Amino acid sequence: MTSPRLHSRLIFPLLFLMLSPILARAQEGQLEKTPPSGIAVDEIIKRFAAKEKEFAEARDQYTYRQDVKVQTLEGDTPDGEYRQVFDVTFDDKGHKVRNVVFAPQDTLQRIQMTQEDFDDIENRLPFVLTSDEISEYDILYVGQQKQDELNTYVFDIAPKEIVGKKRYFQGRIWVDDHDFQIVKTYGKTVPDIKKKKNQENLFPKFTTWREQVDGKYWFPTYTRAEDTLRFSAGDVKIREIVKYTSYQRFGSKSRITYEGQEVQKSPEKKPDEQQKPQ
Repeated sequence: MTSPRLHSRLIFPLLFLMLSPILARAQEGQLEKTPPSGIAVDEIIKRFAAKEKEFAEARDQYTYRQDVKVQTLEGDTPDGEYRQVFDVTFDDKGHKVRNVVFAPQDTLQRIQMTQEDFDDIENRLPFVLTSDEISEYDILYVGQQKQDELNTYVFDIAPKEIVGKKRYFQGRIWVDDHDFQIVKTYGKTVPDIKKKKNQENLFPKFTTWREQVDGKYWFPTYTRAEDTLRFSAGDVKIREIVKYTSYQRFGSKSRITYEGQEVQKSPEKKPDEQQKPQ
């Protein structure tokens, strides 16, 4: 995100989805700094990276709605807002398209959204760490922790090096000990960008939660950031919320497989009662 005076940046891309109106904070247990039982750390990493690759390929075959809201705050009171809601669907040739369904006037004054913001929201807030990218990161096992009713392995990750203009995730991930998929992430996209003295592009820390929406994969459903971006011209407190809803498998002849079995489209069901904070 950028401020008008500094050309820094704030971004939250495309889509904002509607979860149930009452969202309860996930119950988080104490972090137990104990080694995993019955499985090596390297094997956990290998398994979740493989599952994440399957998930990334499967998600490309789903339609959904994404709702994005970015606010600047004076204390706890919003004084500017960017909002867009998109439906991610497919055209008659099977190409993914985005249709804007709601886009009120942008009232942000102290920051500006940048292309890096929109790209991060689309590709890095719903963070996926697959077997294709895993060699680019240092991955440190931290321990085990309960997330609601899930038992999870906890890892801290950071890019080994910053290559060119590529952007990365740095922070913490929680991996379900049964499905070996990421169910929660906390961190930020890196690096911050300082193009010139008067151009800063800063990025907030965020948390993304996932939910199992098809009986096989854990899909991102809610991202929240509340952080202070420290520009040279002054600090700006921001809040960002991204919701992903209405996941449905695209009705084509293509098949999505999971451990050798085709994933079947699940019937419509009500949103889970356990949701994440609004």
